[in-house]
Amino acid sequence: MEHTEEDDKALERIIAVRTREYRQAAGLSIGEMAQRVGISKAMLSKIENAQTACSLTTLSRLARGLDVPVTALFRGMDDEREAVFVPAGHGARIVRRGTRVGHEYAQLGALRGSHKRMEPLLVTLTESSEVFPLFQHAGTELIYMLEGVMVYGHGKSSYTMRAGDALQFDGEAPHGPEKLLALPIRFLAVTAFGDSPQH
Repeated sequence: MEHTEEDDKALERIIAVRTREYRQAAGLSIGEMAQRVGISKAMLSKIENAQTACSLTTLSRLARGLDVPVTALFRGMDDEREAVFVPAGHGARIVRRGTRVGHEYAQLGALRGSHKRMEPLLVTLTESSEVFPLFQHAGTELIYMLEGVMVYGHGKSSYTMRAGDALQFDGEAPHGPEKLLALPIRFLAVTAFGDSPQH
């Protein structure tokens, strides 16, 4: 990726914005802040207007004068964070063991960071059946009921779930619907995996 002068200015702009934010939050004028930090008003003004690059010593003084960690002055610099937006009705249809018995799974995006992974599904059950698939996987799962009534099993326990009910559990234990009491049934199933996802 090509490095540009814009990239160099980005850091100066972030420091400028954060310095001004923290100074104003502390109720200090430029003059008061400059005096507290031990730099000239002109220098502080240049910093706050991204017209100069700070030395490490000046950054350290600024942080001390604002009573914040030095890293706070860089907050937002690397904020290219991942986000996944899925419009209504556009979740990717995925096939799971329950698909053949009237279970529909729509993936609502998946986030995978360096230390986390999250998989949200919208599950729709439209047909009653005698046999339900059981699931087991790494991570923690949250189920939030949107519509219908079902009995959901986890390990040796069973829970009757209606719209608005939530159930959170360890995915390693066998789990899945046991009885469908009022169709159609729709629920969100969000699975969060740890540092080394095995799925």
